[in-house]
Amino acid sequence: MRCPFCDHAETQVIETREADDGDALRRRRRCTQCDKRFTTYERVELSLPAVVKKNGVRAEYDRRKLRASLALALRKRPVTSEEVDAVIARIEDELLSLAVREVASEKIGELVMRELRKIDKIGYVRFASVYRKFEDVDEFAEAIKELGPRRRSGPEK
Repeated sequence: MRCPFCDHAETQVIETREADDGDALRRRRRCTQCDKRFTTYERVELSLPAVVKKNGVRAEYDRRKLRASLALALRKRPVTSEEVDAVIARIEDELLSLAVREVASEKIGELVMRELRKIDKIGYVRFASVYRKFEDVDEFAEAIKELGPRRRSGPEK
């Protein structure tokens, strides 16, 4: 590890411990040349598969695009950012468990729909309308039917 102060190539690890979130190691280091101290963090780098779009173009997986799609589908819905983070984590875990180098964008879309269906039915229909490219009201009605019977909250008449 190079020293950020003098760019010397040799540093010594003085202390190692888990970072606050438990997902990283925090290391205190000392430069053997200038004797200054600094902190580094070591995290596991997982490689998510590349995304193959419908037109065959390959793109690097981008968590920001997934978050933006979810944010659009869940706009003005009672879903917390923690719930969205959990959805993204579950989708990424699923992608990692596939153990493939490439994944079709359709597979990611299906994973998103499955997760949205669990947390917010309106968000699910919004996402499905774009993902499945609904062209008329009947397609919306069919997507709503897929969600199952509507439950009444009041007394039956």
